[in-house]
Amino acid sequence: MLKSYLTSAFRSLLKKRTYSFLNISGLAIGIACASLIFLWVEDEISYNHHFARRNLIYRILENQTYEGKVSTFNATPGPMAKSLPIDIPGIKIAARSAGEGQQLFTLGEKSFNETGSYVDSGLIAMLDIPLAYGNSAGSFHDIHSLMISETMAKKFFGDTDPVGRTLKVNNDKAFTIKAVFRDLPENSSFHFHWIAPIQNIEGSQPWMNDWSANWTQTYVELDPGTNPASVDRKMKHYLSTKNETNKTECFLFSMNDWNLHNHFTSGKPDGGKIQYVRLFTAIAWVILLIACINFMNLSTARSEQRAREVGVRKVMGASRTRLQIQFIGEAIFISFVSVLFAIGLIYLALPSFNLLVEKNLKVHLFSPVHLLYLFIIGTVTGLVAGSYPAFYLSSFNPVAVLKSIKIRSSAGSGFIRKSLVVMQFSLSIIFMISTAIIFRQIQHVKSRELGYNKNNLIYMEIQGDLVKNFNTIHHELLGSGLVENASLSDYPVLELWTNTDNYTWEGKDASKNVLVSWQNVNSSFISTMQMKLKAGRDFSPAWETDSNHVIINEALASQMGSQGHVGGIIRDGGRPVQIIGILENYVYNSMYQPGAPLIFFNHPQGTRTVSVRLKNGRPLQSSLARIEEIFRANNPGYPADFRFADQEFNQLFKTETLTGKLASVFAILAIGISCLGLFGLAAYTAERRVKEFGIRKVLGASAAGLARLLSADFVRLIGYSCAIAFPLAWWFLNQWLQQYEYRASMSLWIFMAVGILAMLIALATVSFQALKVALANPVRRLRSE
Repeated sequence: MLKSYLTSAFRSLLKKRTYSFLNISGLAIGIACASLIFLWVEDEISYNHHFARRNLIYRILENQTYEGKVSTFNATPGPMAKSLPIDIPGIKIAARSAGEGQQLFTLGEKSFNETGSYVDSGLIAMLDIPLAYGNSAGSFHDIHSLMISETMAKKFFGDTDPVGRTLKVNNDKAFTIKAVFRDLPENSSFHFHWIAPIQNIEGSQPWMNDWSANWTQTYVELDPGTNPASVDRKMKHYLSTKNETNKTECFLFSMNDWNLHNHFTSGKPDGGKIQYVRLFTAIAWVILLIACINFMNLSTARSEQRAREVGVRKVMGASRTRLQIQFIGEAIFISFVSVLFAIGLIYLALPSFNLLVEKNLKVHLFSPVHLLYLFIIGTVTGLVAGSYPAFYLSSFNPVAVLKSIKIRSSAGSGFIRKSLVVMQFSLSIIFMISTAIIFRQIQHVKSRELGYNKNNLIYMEIQGDLVKNFNTIHHELLGSGLVENASLSDYPVLELWTNTDNYTWEGKDASKNVLVSWQNVNSSFISTMQMKLKAGRDFSPAWETDSNHVIINEALASQMGSQGHVGGIIRDGGRPVQIIGILENYVYNSMYQPGAPLIFFNHPQGTRTVSVRLKNGRPLQSSLARIEEIFRANNPGYPADFRFADQEFNQLFKTETLTGKLASVFAILAIGISCLGLFGLAAYTAERRVKEFGIRKVLGASAAGLARLLSADFVRLIGYSCAIAFPLAWWFLNQWLQQYEYRASMSLWIFMAVGILAMLIALATVSFQALKVALANPVRRLRSE
């Protein structure tokens, strides 16, 4: 019996090669697309899974309230980590990290900037990173100890064991390598290539050991069996036990949530990347559903050709259940054939997909998880795709079938086929509209007035004696004729991470604690960024440091009321400083938020970023080479690793851009798969109506009229698809846009344009079959009559 079923399945596939190709290719494309998305999803949900004790590891976050609004921060006081295991039962280890940053490492003529972090040794114990060389126990007993990654070790030492060797850090002190750790996976929250004792920096500023100053990230590992909720309750008001005036609330944030649930509103997690994981998962299932619909449509469309087989099998004693099993088995067989083709497509498409999502995903084909996934996908897809054809084909009346040789399609089956086409194109149209709206939102934000000019702007982190020699560097840069200006600041113009509510002014409402961002800059910063002063003047170049005057932005001036004017006095703690300028608001950190209160100090000593504005129309490569030459000459021993502000600006929209790109790719694939089914359905319809068209042509109908007649039904179906897709797309995209305060509107013309495009695609798909039937010789078709 099984042999008979397989023989029948092969004969059916070979007899109708076009239908078989459309079936298998449609399913293969759908399975391949879904599989690629699931690879991305797997990578995201498995973040930090390589850390064995991830279920016990937490980061301490703070909720701070300013003007009634709760904001969440990951910086904590320096002394916290040492006190937590003593004060709160259940906390096994607590450790600090200064955050990831770059340092220059040198060995002879080799010099590289590497990303890493100064940490407590407790973090090494928590993460338990596998080692290639050395031993982590006691690695941090010496303050000038160093642990490096395999990649970093190979850069400096090749394949030899570097334990015991030294590297010079920032052309200053020599650090001894105690261990080499295995490279961390890309889907890790930690991306360091070196770690060193945090004691190297914790004493450099007095506020680093102040309970009221937040500067470090604190991590804890709980004892096994400890209830995190009980520790959380004790953490909530922990800071007030150290400083009665500190009303900041702390809480535990599990390592399992760092990647997917890292967005907070009013102090509560309310999403993050998990929203995109859910969205892309839904897209994968939708693509797979469209492919299954394609299969169902084509299978039911060619049911007439299998009517005699059904009739003969029923006459020979086959039950309806056995026929259903046969046809579902055939569907599963075709599904697994499609899975094999899909595997090939996955390997072919993976490099391009990795470029698209900016990952290095790999297909571990023989991984038990992946084999199980492919088996489930093949089985479920076959069951879903073959269920309706199986029940439909097995319902044929054998007497009617064998009498008429062919069976007339019921109105119900025709309605179902049309409904499936409408469903396919509705989903495809939603994808197309989503692509247009997401792209429009990204462009809307990118084109907003930022308050500075991001173009022709480069910047890098300050190292060595760059600040001390900046005046000489600045003079040589201007003299080169390649540079408009250069400046110093704590942060690049796109970001600003220092803030406090410690500023006061006359008449300030004591109940309001306004959070004010602040930054140290030099006198050329505002002009280099091409910002605009609304009132007052810029810092004077004659004063290298001017601690008595500040520049504020419009947002802070508004908060200060009558005192927010040029000449007004604002107190930094207890020290009064005078406002000499009011800056127009500019956008930083979040491109979707209005400008927040901000204050600039003319204090270049200790700044960490140098920015250079290039002149328009100069050759980029030669300009950069000359600029790097000037920096190296005046800051010897340190590379000039510049980044482009406009490229960093684009990175701020990385998630939205990825969503838009994936939506556009899958919109094309969805409409492509739908068109495969539409093409097959048009061929089936043309074949069924060929004699009707022959009679019409004999009676004088034109070829164009016959083509319109066949195409009209399909155009009507696309019209129904638009009627369904438009309101659904409007609702979904309106919900998506609500997360952005600065958002684009949804114009009606986008919906109309997509609808017209879908009509044209459908017409182009069926036109070949329509013209083929319309131009056929009617005599050949009617001769048998």
